[in-house]
Amino acid sequence: MFAKKHDAGYIPVAEGIERKTLVHGKNTLMTEFVLKKNAVLPAHQHPQEQTGYLVSGHMFLTIGETVQEVRPGDSWMIPGNVEHQAKIVADSVAVEVFSPVRDDYLTG
Repeated sequence: MFAKKHDAGYIPVAEGIERKTLVHGKNTLMTEFVLKKNAVLPAHQHPQEQTGYLVSGHMFLTIGETVQEVRPGDSWMIPGNVEHQAKIVADSVAVEVFSPVRDDYLTG
């Protein structure tokens, strides 16, 4: 699968946070998140393992009991079924990969 950049397809996740599924295969799915300053991604968990990379911006990411300041170029891994949340300090863009594929991200 190959996808070209375009501005359509963003879906609201929470106030100030949108996501767009970029590409997916049999075992992985890549998503872009656009996060606005002062937005909060509420604590949640899911069975998929999640790896991420901050393209731009600044945020604090909590994984389990650990809080980490995240700047552009930083990356992370969240094991499946571990609670996590994010507090966005500046407008940010993150790219994350989920495995196995999140079916809910295929249908919007």
